Amino acid sequence: MKYRLPLLAVQDVERSKAFYGALFGQKVSLDLGKNVTFDGGFAVQEDFAWLTGLEPASVASRSHNMELYFEVDDFDAFLARMEGYGGVELAGPPKEQEWKQRVVRLYDPDGHLIEVGEDMGVIARRYLAAGHSAQEVAALIQHPLEFVEEAAAQKAFG
Repeated sequence: MKYRLPLLAVQDVERSKAFYGALFGQKVSLDLGKNVTFDGGFAVQEDFAWLTGLEPASVASRSHNMELYFEVDDFDAFLARMEGYGGVELAGPPKEQEWKQRVVRLYDPDGHLIEVGEDMGVIARRYLAAGHSAQEVAALIQHPLEFVEEAAAQKAFG
């Protein structure tokens, strides 16, 4: 058995393609009309109740029991892009987690919860550049020392 991908039930597949393309840079890797797979490893499905034989009223919106998670290198640029897109509903204001990661949660057009967080490697490099030791950064961002060292090496070679 092989796990393939999560699939989100949507009302309008074209609206979802536009949303995930514009805000998240997702490219369509397979377009079957009412079923579209994105290069990020998830799919959207229009007419989900019909496809599955479920009662249409049972297809829930805003269940708040899962989320899609994305990371961005430039969190502030993402917030500006999101504001420029218009009509995006936030689940709450942007905030900083105790591990120093800035995050925002928002809803897609069908009420699916999405979290966008600042890339943890970017955060590690920012604290290293501010003069903190690798051990201090590991404690601040609550990640293993090996992660911090790899993040530092990515900057040196990337």
